[in-house]
Amino acid sequence: MSSSAPLLSRPDSSSEHETPSDALPPESLDEMIEWCMGGFRWRQFLQALVVSAAWFLDGQQACISDFTDSEPTWHCTSVSNSTCSSSSNVCNLPASQWAWDSPSYKTIISEWSLECASSFITGLPTSCFYMGCLVGGLIFTTLADSTLGRKNLLTMSCLLMSVAAFATTFSTNIWMYSALRFISGFGRASIGTCAIVLATEMVGKTWRGLIGMIGLFVGTLGLLSLPALAYALRTASWRSLYLTTSLMGIVYCVLVYFFTSESPKWLIMQGREFEALAILQQTISPAKHNSLKLYLSSLEPNVKQDFSKVGLYSSMKDLLKTQWALCRVLKIMVVGFGVGMMYYGMLLGVGNLNFNIYLAVTFNGIMIIPSYFVSYFLIDRLNRKSTLLCSTMLSGVLSIICAFVGSQLDSVKLPMELASFFCVCVAYNVHVIYTIELFPTCVRNSATSMMRQAIILGVLFDPTLIAAGRSISFLTYLVYGLMIILCGMVVIFLPETRGVTLSDTMEEDPKKGNANA
Repeated sequence: MSSSAPLLSRPDSSSEHETPSDALPPESLDEMIEWCMGGFRWRQFLQALVVSAAWFLDGQQACISDFTDSEPTWHCTSVSNSTCSSSSNVCNLPASQWAWDSPSYKTIISEWSLECASSFITGLPTSCFYMGCLVGGLIFTTLADSTLGRKNLLTMSCLLMSVAAFATTFSTNIWMYSALRFISGFGRASIGTCAIVLATEMVGKTWRGLIGMIGLFVGTLGLLSLPALAYALRTASWRSLYLTTSLMGIVYCVLVYFFTSESPKWLIMQGREFEALAILQQTISPAKHNSLKLYLSSLEPNVKQDFSKVGLYSSMKDLLKTQWALCRVLKIMVVGFGVGMMYYGMLLGVGNLNFNIYLAVTFNGIMIIPSYFVSYFLIDRLNRKSTLLCSTMLSGVLSIICAFVGSQLDSVKLPMELASFFCVCVAYNVHVIYTIELFPTCVRNSATSMMRQAIILGVLFDPTLIAAGRSISFLTYLVYGLMIILCGMVVIFLPETRGVTLSDTMEEDPKKGNANA
């Protein structure tokens, strides 16, 4: 939405055309939405909470493989047997000489005897999940703006993800399991975007920052809930974790469908003024109802048609045919690839730390929360380029230290991993804000979507790296460190955006034609 004058600057009786009982709303659509929703009433707050709860489910499914796909610990069945020790490779031992510390149904590795399978096979389910996210993101991107709308796409995505997670509990082999993880990721692709857009479009601009932060925090809470849930189900099968989280998702779909409203702005743009009117009337005083009806009836009939011409694919053409824009989007995608690989790789690879997995996931989740505050503090006082460059470089160096020093001293490995993860969290947050500022309004959503797809593409390599790191202890964090350093250096060739007025069109700023921009 475009910026507009604060709600209080347009009192109900400030001109000869207005009366205390029938105030005229602003002339533009964006200002009218702000006029109706500039406050923050209980109905709006409750809707924001319900919609933001989708992030909770998103956080759970994104990292559930930390527990379901991990390799359990094992022990020698006979201490007097000299051929078996804690440093032995179970693949070289007879089955009679070793056993899992937990029941075989604890994870998919032990239940399906995948301890000697290749890293490609053991990492396949997680790779399929994020491949589904990649494909789903490409397919679902325009549906929230066109045919389905925010609420329907959010409900459909959550339901698809949850039903696929429920079906996962009946998997009989790694192939069926991987296919269902792909479907789950396919559904999950648009949840975060739909949730934050729907939540913020239901409040005025003053409250959008807070509502956005609520969504991010709820997502972190979803991640933090996993260790507690997994610990409570530690004696049960890995299937129980999928069953519990999927049932939560199905119940949530019922709540969001029956107890939330569609975005009024989207409804108006689609020509569904009466539905929008019913929603907007719930957020304004009865004295303004007549003015709202008059305004909606005065909307030009071609609003819907004009809106339908604007979408991902039309703006994508502008990105591809304009040299400076194409060059710039490729650069931010390279940076996103490295940041995404590191960010999600750290979350998914905690099982390689030789530390209690429940505490390791919890500690990493906790690191995300202060990163929000540090990120906004830094970008408010420092340049975007220097903040993003320094955070990626520092994260990479700490990861390399974790790879080599941590392989010798386990007590050093976890602190280094947490410090590296904190830095990449800051880089992730800054990169999102930086990307939004790098592109004009006409292509901003498309450019941001491509950056997010690059992040998911980076995640696809994580499962194989993590599985390989079980055999070569330093490999995973070494690759992460080198990759984010190399990708982060691309920031040098991007322009600074701090204090620069954001443009709306591709031609507005002639400096953007610069090859280095």
